[in-house]
Amino acid sequence: MTITENTSSVETTLFRMMLRPRWIGALLLALALAAGFAWLGQWQLARAIDSGTVSETQTESTVPLASAAKPSGPILDASIGQLVTVTASFTPSDYQLLEGRLNKGVAGYWVVAHATVAGTDAGGPPVALAVARGWAADKATATRVLAQLANEPATEQTIVGRLLPTEAPTVPDPKGDPKVMKDMSVAALYNLWTGVDHTAVYEAYVVQKVPPAGLVAIDSPPPIQQQTVNWLNIFYAAEWAIFAGFAVFFWYRLVKDAKEKEDELRELERESAALLGKVE
Repeated sequence: MTITENTSSVETTLFRMMLRPRWIGALLLALALAAGFAWLGQWQLARAIDSGTVSETQTESTVPLASAAKPSGPILDASIGQLVTVTASFTPSDYQLLEGRLNKGVAGYWVVAHATVAGTDAGGPPVALAVARGWAADKATATRVLAQLANEPATEQTIVGRLLPTEAPTVPDPKGDPKVMKDMSVAALYNLWTGVDHTAVYEAYVVQKVPPAGLVAIDSPPPIQQQTVNWLNIFYAAEWAIFAGFAVFFWYRLVKDAKEKEDELRELERESAALLGKVE
């Protein structure tokens, strides 16, 4: 008998053993365990993604400004992009233009204002707040609307908009107009405002949701939610997959060991029978 024929015979005998009711039952049990392990792995994998996902609707629920930010301090990461509402009055003499501001990919001008937040909203003395009120495609329109707003009385009104962190000021172009502003820097604006000495200020600004007449709403979409992955749960999911494969492999080893044991017993019986035959 050749090696190939011998191997084929062994595999056939092993396959026949697998078809015994005892080992079929053991296989069904192993498959059930493997399915259970696979389900646990899938659950761990889903948890790995869900645990790192931030609620996308969190920033879209309007909350009072006082609950999202505190004066004279940076805003928390969780408050960036939060829709807020606040009662404040605009200072007519403190309007400014920012140039080179993109709105849906088009460069234009922001009309920004100094708002004084009432003490009841800020939880203490009045606080200064920078507000980006709207956008215009050309300087003429922006200047005209700014002049109209500067002539309005400083009356309290409700402001609703998205809270964003202050921008860092950039060095003016030495060849350009040093008074031109391009960045929404609260620190730079604060230095231009009137009557704010020793007044606290929010180190953030609000993009007004509904702009004044003549201006276009500034495009301010919700912040992009970063989806992270919990790598510990990924590791656990891989472990369950290994366990599922091991359950089937363990069944195969049990069948093979049982066959090898039976082969050894038959070999011993043949040797015993041969030995008895020689003695007789």
